[in-house]
Amino acid sequence: MSGWIEVIAGSMYSGKTEELIKRVRRSEFAKLKTQVFKPKLDNRYHETKVASHDQNQIQAIPLEHITDVWDFLNHDTQVIGFDEGQFFTFELVQVCRDLAARGLRVIVAGLDMDWKGQPFEPIPTLMAIAEDVSKPRAICTTCGNLASYTQKLRGSGSQIEIGSQDNYEARCRLHFKPQIEDQVISQVPLNPVLLR
Repeated sequence: MSGWIEVIAGSMYSGKTEELIKRVRRSEFAKLKTQVFKPKLDNRYHETKVASHDQNQIQAIPLEHITDVWDFLNHDTQVIGFDEGQFFTFELVQVCRDLAARGLRVIVAGLDMDWKGQPFEPIPTLMAIAEDVSKPRAICTTCGNLASYTQKLRGSGSQIEIGSQDNYEARCRLHFKPQIEDQVISQVPLNPVLLR
């Protein structure tokens, strides 16, 4: 059996995890042996499950480090899924190559850009080497058009900060601002006339 790599990449709320779950479940219906992994730091919805924003879930093994996958990989696994691939180190690229070389179908879902609109490695590199790339798009919360960007609403300036609808929104190119919105608002000087 020839292995390959599939990447599902896009902004938050674009349905990446939903698509990953769908592909894994289809493989299970075909009686293929599957395993799903996620970064341990992403425990927004569940410690040991991958969950979409609308709470569709599938069992997963949380990994502290991507190379820990070798400790948990079953000898008969045929399809392997990784959710939130951007939270793994760049070693994810080599792990995916090694898994595909062993004949496994490897499916990775993750953000292709961070909240600054910059490439969010290792997903862009995986997109370059994958046999199949899907880029679902979200809906802009400002205008309702298709969205490819993740707008950070509040939080720190860190590239990795786990959050959901309280911290992030999907935005189109027109309404995306590569800055944290609440910090921008708080920096606007108050008009003393309005305070009277």
